[in-house]
Amino acid sequence: QVQLVESGGGLVQAGESLRLSCAASGRTFSGYAMAWFRQVPGKEREFVAAINWASATYYADSVRGRFTISRDNAKNMVYLQMNSLKNEDTAVYYCAGSNVRYYDTSPSRYDFWGQGTQVTVSS
Repeated sequence: QVQLVESGGGLVQAGESLRLSCAASGRTFSGYAMAWFRQVPGKEREFVAAINWASATYYADSVRGRFTISRDNAKNMVYLQMNSLKNEDTAVYYCAGSNVRYYDTSPSRYDFWGQGTQVTVSS
């Protein structure tokens, strides 16, 4: 059974940093794209960042320059380093895994999801 488990969320002040982790089990994702999405109540799930099988990365405009996605294939882990956090970054953050090599910004292209971790940024 494939599982993705996020950790590292919490409550921080605006301008501070957090590092989210996503631990995968049940299969290796080293040859496939992984991504982070986020969602606030009443809104659709929003693309944040993705990394493909060769570790090329892509970011939403709203986080580019502040967030960094990375992966450790030996540990079957994906990370999201979030710096200079803003109030509008408050959301539940989800890790997503795919069955394809190249990333996509659409949630429908990802087959595996974690349960989410809450990130709250206060001013």
